[in-house]
Amino acid sequence: MTGIVGQDAQIAAFLSAAGNERLHHAWLLTGAEGVGKGRFARAAAAALLAHAARGLPGGPASLDVPNEHPTTRLIEAGSHPDLILLERMQNEKTGDLTRSISVDQVRQLSGKFALAPSQANRRIVIVDAAEDMERSAANALLKSLEEPPAHTLFLLVSHMPGRLLPTIRSRCTILRFSGLADEAMTSLLRTHLPDAEPQELAALVKIGEGSLGRALGFAGLDIADIDANLASIAQTGDPSLATRSALATKLSAKSAQRRYEAFLKRVPNYIAHEARNRHGQSLANALQSWEAAHSLSQSAIQLSLTPQSVVFALAGHVAALALSPGNAKA
Repeated sequence: MTGIVGQDAQIAAFLSAAGNERLHHAWLLTGAEGVGKGRFARAAAAALLAHAARGLPGGPASLDVPNEHPTTRLIEAGSHPDLILLERMQNEKTGDLTRSISVDQVRQLSGKFALAPSQANRRIVIVDAAEDMERSAANALLKSLEEPPAHTLFLLVSHMPGRLLPTIRSRCTILRFSGLADEAMTSLLRTHLPDAEPQELAALVKIGEGSLGRALGFAGLDIADIDANLASIAQTGDPSLATRSALATKLSAKSAQRRYEAFLKRVPNYIAHEARNRHGQSLANALQSWEAAHSLSQSAIQLSLTPQSVVFALAGHVAALALSPGNAKA
């Protein structure tokens, strides 16, 4: 059921704590988005609830619970009485997700905490992602972490733990999830994208940077072609402006909106990757290009900037990486 790859040490640490009955009441699951933290939280909840339902001491031997198990079926139906999921809700009118997890969602927990767990002696609350809580919601949750209800386990998923209240972090046992190795990424991507060309898989591994979720978000957008253009611009400087002009034209079409958004994310990462191999003035120039590209890519959609001009400008920051006597690698 788990489908979690590359996080064996994290799984072992959690199961060891559960088996020795040393399971702290609150766990903060940290790491880059898309490395499996949310999947882990749900798998851990299923395993613990299934084990508790049997009335056995200690903890489960693994996170694997059969798909036909009653606990799995209840969770998949969203109706397990002892599992509470706090996440951004869907707006009924627009279909979009709300901007944050509200204080009302957190306050509703108190009514459930007043009752005993239904199917065993355990209740689990998953917050995904914890940094999505508005400030008042975070303060409300903090009270529960400081005075935890009996038989309740909190699993807080966080891509950016630095944005959480320090007092929330201090109440949790931190479990850090690492990025996946390139080999694992390639294998997983082949499973999810069996028809993808090798060069596209290689590009997705690069852009994913250890996060399968991030890589899959760029699937089908021909990232390999974008990378090939960026590499050409970075190598030659594109003195005729032909490559960056062609890119700007292609990515500014309405039908290319998703590729345009991918380009916005890709350029700063591409420059950062190139900067790792530079020294001295060359490194300083690359960092300056990254800062400018990052700032532009972050504000482009928010400020409704013209896609064609944004693409041309971002490609210009990549062109600044081209080697010359003034910025050659040391």
